Amino acid sequence: MGLSTICRWDRWIGSYGYALWGSSHVDGFQHKHLSPPDTWKSLFAHEGLEPNDLGRSIKTADPVTSAPVWTETNPSLFQACQNPAHLEILRLLEENEPHTISVIAIGPLTNIALAASHAPKTLMRAKSIIVMGGTIDEPGNMSPLAEFNTFADSTAAARVYALTSPDPATTMPPFPPRRPLSEEDPGNDQGLLPPYPPKERFGSQRLHVTLFPLDITTTHEMKSDQFHRKVKPLLETGSPLAEWTTAFMVPTFRKMETLHSDGQRDGIAHLALHDPLCVWYALNGFSDPEAWILTKDEDIRVETTGQWTRGACITDKRDRKRSKDPDEEVEGDTDGWLSAKTGNRLQRCIATPGAALLGDLILDTVFGK
Repeated sequence: MGLSTICRWDRWIGSYGYALWGSSHVDGFQHKHLSPPDTWKSLFAHEGLEPNDLGRSIKTADPVTSAPVWTETNPSLFQACQNPAHLEILRLLEENEPHTISVIAIGPLTNIALAASHAPKTLMRAKSIIVMGGTIDEPGNMSPLAEFNTFADSTAAARVYALTSPDPATTMPPFPPRRPLSEEDPGNDQGLLPPYPPKERFGSQRLHVTLFPLDITTTHEMKSDQFHRKVKPLLETGSPLAEWTTAFMVPTFRKMETLHSDGQRDGIAHLALHDPLCVWYALNGFSDPEAWILTKDEDIRVETTGQWTRGACITDKRDRKRSKDPDEEVEGDTDGWLSAKTGNRLQRCIATPGAALLGDLILDTVFGK
């Protein structure tokens, strides 16, 4: 499960995104016939079992013959876990071969930052951290410059990106001021993460981050008429899946119309496929890399303290030559934008197999062709 706090010392309020979207006003009472029984309770508890026994075969006795019987405590493909998310990420990376697991991060990077703080070298065993977040040249959706996920925990994003650098200390965010002491808030530094170990501890290892900012995700859309064409014949046959998806997709399209001036074009609502694009890359990008165009070693940094620019992604757009010699000192380069031994090194998606393909691919995958 995720956390209720972030890596910054202050709290944020989701005035956009999660708080605004909610569940798209889906009324559970109107769709009660589509709700399964409370079988989810068995995912987290089982009579006579410890939490760690879930998902394992256990030995019991037949009530009649007393013969030993092996049963699955949770035979479903989904295995619930009571560990904090960042520790579970590290466990999976530790138990598998290096560079065989990719992590898809479609929310604020709090858990990834916690994993990095707890065991940075273990996190570097990931094949890639695929991030939906940020915006480079397009406007933000949380502020004029910031995308929601990056804004929501800008410190976490800055810390994660710093692990892509030859020297993480050069792009680590500054530590915020200590909390004021009070009866309600004793100020025990809760939420502050320590600096990373010296770069010598990492050697040549760096975290591999692939970024999908708004610049690329907003070009991949599903249109309301496209969705309705797919589900209409299924609704006529009484498909429960079509009924349920319509229950939340229709209000979502309406919400897009109210949120954005261009939420409806030519009388048709458009829904950007931000998160599905990251999943598409994870499924297709490694097996068909020529269909995806990614920048390489791009120095993308996150603003964490600006009054109006918090969560903004900063890149060097100056026409300046960057040094390739790690031993060269670039005169006047106080922030390390031009040095070969400083700055972040992300790769960023700038082209996909086709923006018009994803919507139909999702619909065909969910409902069939």
